[in-house]
Amino acid sequence: MQAVESSITDKVFLNRALEAAIRISLVALLVLWCFDIVQPFIIPIIWGVIIAIAAYPGYLQLKKYLGGRSKLAAVLTSTILLILVLGPTIMLTGTLVESTKNIAEELSDGSLTIPPPAESIRSWPFIGEDLDRFWRLASQNTEAALKQIEPQLKAAGTWLLTAAAGTGFAILQFIVAILIAGVLMPNAGAGYDAAQRIATRLTGERGGEIADLAESTVRSVARGILGVALIQSLLAGIGFIVAGVPAAGLWALLCLLLSVAQIGIFVIMIPVIIYLFNTADLVVAVGFLIWSIPVGLLDNVLKPILLARGVKTPMVIIFIGAIGGFIASGIIGLFIGAVVLALSWELFLTWLNNETTATEESVKTTG
Repeated sequence: MQAVESSITDKVFLNRALEAAIRISLVALLVLWCFDIVQPFIIPIIWGVIIAIAAYPGYLQLKKYLGGRSKLAAVLTSTILLILVLGPTIMLTGTLVESTKNIAEELSDGSLTIPPPAESIRSWPFIGEDLDRFWRLASQNTEAALKQIEPQLKAAGTWLLTAAAGTGFAILQFIVAILIAGVLMPNAGAGYDAAQRIATRLTGERGGEIADLAESTVRSVARGILGVALIQSLLAGIGFIVAGVPAAGLWALLCLLLSVAQIGIFVIMIPVIIYLFNTADLVVAVGFLIWSIPVGLLDNVLKPILLARGVKTPMVIIFIGAIGGFIASGIIGLFIGAVVLALSWELFLTWLNNETTATEESVKTTG
């Protein structure tokens, strides 16, 4: 009798286990299917949320000026963001295309002239003699100089075409993200409530505080890293254009990328300064040098202020998270890395404080 009951129990257990396995498999299949459907929209949606969070204070001010008309404020905010993105992009692309076109025309008709290098260049350590030799060859016979670096030019051209295609796709995604942000901002209240509930379910009593921390971290990174990088690259681009630097749009774009990567724009500015002192009028070269110093140092002043603004987490934690995220996942990692590291830091402090409190209570009880 006992053996029969045990056999029935085993069959019931196996049936339930099989049924649970089938249900879990179906749910997993459904989740994977949904992920496959929405995958093309994940990055624009994440960017849309980030832009909405970063631009929300400005949206609220605009909404206040417009008498509480939320939809109109969202449309105007999205339009301003599109202008801020497309305006510099069109300007820099236009100068890049024009510079490339002029160089190609001068190369084809043989009118491209390169001034000879200054005598002081030969005395530079390590690269002086080679640079002087190649520069003099280019000033006397441009075609022969180009043939010497033909493999490097092909590799650089391939990289530039790939980078241009990637940049164009990224700009298109950014435009879609701005439109998504325009839809999200009028519905920010419902989104904020949902984020609060989710965070509370995941982390307990401190869920609301954790959600607020994520919001403020995204906003500080947007202002402190992307905002500063955009300002620096625009100011550098203005300097390139005024000084008459060839391919000013390309150098400004490189300044933007290097500033976002926290390498700094002096990597671009210093060679341009040297180029101008050897080719341009002295007044132009000195003026560009005076312009470049505060522009290059701008991030050292603005970044600490904007990164720490409105966030209790130490700036170094946010900075490390942003840079580590950027290295791991590109620009989107700036935000994800900063948020994840900031939240982890706060959770670690919570655990540490709770552990300390429990130890003190235990000592008091024992005493």
